[in-house]
Amino acid sequence: MQTCPMCTMWHDQPELRIAEMDRCYVLLNRDQFFPGYTFVFTRNHVTELFHLDRQARAAVVEEVNAVAAALYNLFKPAKMNYELLGNMVPHMHWHLVPRFQGDPLWPRPIWSEPHEEVILAPAEYAGRIQAIKAALHRT
Repeated sequence: MQTCPMCTMWHDQPELRIAEMDRCYVLLNRDQFFPGYTFVFTRNHVTELFHLDRQARAAVVEEVNAVAAALYNLFKPAKMNYELLGNMVPHMHWHLVPRFQGDPLWPRPIWSEPHEEVILAPAEYAGRIQAIKAALHRT
């Protein structure tokens, strides 16, 4: 049996950690081609939203919503994109992507064509993470 990459991501990438919530982890995506691109994923291995009971499902959605609101308030995008797929990684996780009218793929989906990754310097990641944490505490 293969290890789920989402189950280990929190431990494997400590430099990208934003928040540990009650139900979810929040991690900055290493590729910042889309500034603020963040993952929100369940702490426990779950593949489908309907596998959660009503209370857990509501709590997870509220955490996703809080992160999306923080990203929106911080980055001021034209639109927040929410992706919950799980075809390649069957662990419930959201790609929260602030989208701007000036981004090269606007208004198409972020996967509509390949792009060069934008890798930040360690201090830039740290600064972006601190700003998101602060915005999250304000929501």
